[in-house]
Amino acid sequence: MVAKKQFIVSHPTGNTFVHALIRELYQNDLLSMFFTTIGVGSTSNLVLRKLLKRRSYSIPDSKISRHWKTEFFRLCSGGDQTQKRALADKSYQELDQKVASCLHTHKVDVVHAYEDGALETFRKAKEIGVQCSYELPIAYWKTCRLLLREEAERYPEWANTLETLDESEEKLYRKEQELIEADKIICPSQFVMDSIPESIKRKKPCQVAPFGSPSEVKLPESRNSSVGLKLLFVGSMSQRKGLADVFKAMKSLKKNRVSLSVLGQPSLPKEFYRKQYSEFIYFPPCSNTQVREIMSMHDVLILPSIIEGRALVQQEALSCGLPIIVTPNAGGKDLIETGVTGHLVPIRSPEKIREKIEWFLENKEHIPAMSHECQIKAKAYTWEKYARTIFG
Repeated sequence: MVAKKQFIVSHPTGNTFVHALIRELYQNDLLSMFFTTIGVGSTSNLVLRKLLKRRSYSIPDSKISRHWKTEFFRLCSGGDQTQKRALADKSYQELDQKVASCLHTHKVDVVHAYEDGALETFRKAKEIGVQCSYELPIAYWKTCRLLLREEAERYPEWANTLETLDESEEKLYRKEQELIEADKIICPSQFVMDSIPESIKRKKPCQVAPFGSPSEVKLPESRNSSVGLKLLFVGSMSQRKGLADVFKAMKSLKKNRVSLSVLGQPSLPKEFYRKQYSEFIYFPPCSNTQVREIMSMHDVLILPSIIEGRALVQQEALSCGLPIIVTPNAGGKDLIETGVTGHLVPIRSPEKIREKIEWFLENKEHIPAMSHECQIKAKAYTWEKYARTIFG
């Protein structure tokens, strides 16, 4: 009988896709250890698990190795965003160094790590014959930098919402070296895959592993088609997510026919956004359960992102029965069946956004049927499929 490969996974903050991967690895007896900053397992104290809900994992605590100090200081820091980003970078690098120093103490065949936290790990893995699996959660850094610089010129007043414009040359060098050191690269979308230079793709296998969808919610029995169209934007309130283009499109529409809600973290004072477009309804960041409740109050999700990896909110909306208006750069081109699950629009096109909003206004009676199709589409994407693409 062939022995199963053993994996080490490393990620400082444990996003949704990390939770899914380590759960599937553990259930298939493939997880050697999960390295993170702050996190607790299923066998730890119940009070602690509730306190650290977002950092609580469905694997035994004995499978988790922590390096928590810098991340703790970051979470407690009252500094500005620049200081917090510096602490986040330090947290990634310290965890990377810890994994590299511990690799030889574990029986492991593959180490799976993520952008900004893999370089030292991969260099050590190469020395001891461990395979380097790399997950690139957002488009290649040169693509990001180019698109965001163009956005800063296009909307100068929104430039301060483009957080990654000021990344250091040292950090960009690390990103490049991680790609070079990787033995295989996992991408969440075709958009990310296409952004990787051909010179890298020719040398190593690159795969698309789409994220899984959350469970669907019960759809309302009926919708009031006589009221206006209710649009919802979910995400950081930045032009990276295309919010300026949404506002521009909304200005050209009759307000009694369409309303816009924005759910997300402001990058600038709220007064800035009201000056750009004053009529939106604001929802602050909230739990996933509350996000889904808010989604159920709306008709369509709109996310004309300039740069993403694969915005999970797209599948979250579909599972709630919301058709979507998104760009290919949001990483969910495969989710769109035109006129069935939503519409694809090009980036930087408020005119096309307006056109698709008007399509929904003219076809509002079809939204209930579209909602069912949206949920069918969302079901096709599971976390088990995502994980098996990585370890299969």
